[in-house]
Amino acid sequence: MSNLPDPQDAASWSRYVEDFRQSAHASVDWIAEYLKNIREVPVLPKGKPGDLVDALPKHAPVAGESFDRILEDFRTQVFPAVTQWNHPGFMAYFGTSASTPGILAELLIAAMNTNGLHWDTSPAVAELEQVAMGWYREWLTLPEEFFGIIYDTASTSTMHAMICAREYAMPESREEGYRAGLVVYTSEQAHSSVEKGAMAVGFGQKFVRKVPTDAEFRMRTDVLRQMIETDIKAGLRPACIVATIGTTSSTSVDPVAECAALAEEFNLWLHVDCAYAGPTAILPECVHYFKGIERAHSVVTNPHKWLMTPMDLSAFFTRKPEVLRQALSLVPEYLRSSEDPRAVHLMDYGVPLGHRFRSLKLWFILRYFGRDGIAEFLRRHMQLAQKFAAWVDADARFERVAPVPFSTVCFRLKGTDDQNKAMLAKVAESGTTFLSHTELNGKIVARIAIGNLATSEEDVALAWKLLQKAAEEV
Repeated sequence: MSNLPDPQDAASWSRYVEDFRQSAHASVDWIAEYLKNIREVPVLPKGKPGDLVDALPKHAPVAGESFDRILEDFRTQVFPAVTQWNHPGFMAYFGTSASTPGILAELLIAAMNTNGLHWDTSPAVAELEQVAMGWYREWLTLPEEFFGIIYDTASTSTMHAMICAREYAMPESREEGYRAGLVVYTSEQAHSSVEKGAMAVGFGQKFVRKVPTDAEFRMRTDVLRQMIETDIKAGLRPACIVATIGTTSSTSVDPVAECAALAEEFNLWLHVDCAYAGPTAILPECVHYFKGIERAHSVVTNPHKWLMTPMDLSAFFTRKPEVLRQALSLVPEYLRSSEDPRAVHLMDYGVPLGHRFRSLKLWFILRYFGRDGIAEFLRRHMQLAQKFAAWVDADARFERVAPVPFSTVCFRLKGTDDQNKAMLAKVAESGTTFLSHTELNGKIVARIAIGNLATSEEDVALAWKLLQKAAEEV
């Protein structure tokens, strides 16, 4: 019997839906057990490149297969090759969480399969995004004038900031094409997406200035001023400053207010990257990190990092939405829609035409946990980071190499780079903990980034125990 349902045959369609119902229940049961017993799963998969490719058939099936067989292959072949980003012992890069309200929302998003090109194609996509982003905007202490739109990742959001900066500095580029000479300024500690965004929209790597940082890895605005003035004298056109609240390597905080003053003085676009640390704006004890953010032209923060939101959801805000719209809006006749002034057409504010219903999962999460629950979640991780930092400081074999403003600790074994790499490799071999590394002051540095909903003090203590043991062995 074919798995393809006949839409004209009620019995056929009923069998198709009931097959889904039964398998969906089994899948949800599997997910619940996975979340309940996740510590029993290794954080990192075993094996080598090509193992999964070799294990699966080289050709797709001619006849359809049952959900049972597909799910069995998922459990036995695919799942063992998954790096468990949702594991409490995954403390590499930036820890993430797929929380239960986000998972449920993803299921509903997939079922509806809606696409918000413009308002008419799905009013809920356009309007719930305004609601959820409006709530989140308030938490970020951004004024009401900031317009919010959801993209997939911070790299995409930052690329759109680059597009805005280009349009702001050279509005004729929309029709005539970009001419070289616009310059982007960012910290030497900024994420690589700034440079990649500049490459993608035509600025070019040659015109990305990486500003030196101070002893705490914060952008030096005195040097930034000198760079801007030097470029002006050389006949170039400074266009954009990118400041970061919570840099990728050390989670340092650039002086946003000082950057804003320079952006205003020289009429530059100011973009603030708080992809990781953004949610902490709701905490009174962290508000000082965000001083001046309301003066930015655009801001990005990723709820899929530290706000328990399943991948992928990047929140982009701009107080100059007309610049973003002018840069990218293109409406052929077949895409014309409602002209009601309250109708938001998301296709006008991004490179992609299609727009997923990502806001549903953000809306679910903000409602399910509430502001108080999310504040407690963030504080829990920040307190664990402070405990870990204290353990590092108390052990003469280790040194902490950066401040700990949020939930990430940068530290190293007092030894060679090779010893530090070997130490991290031994920790990873445990199957319970995964940490990543970076480079600061020319040396390899270990990072522990606490961000998963399930991560407890016991998980962090286990990581420290493994590090101490590995330090003895290398």
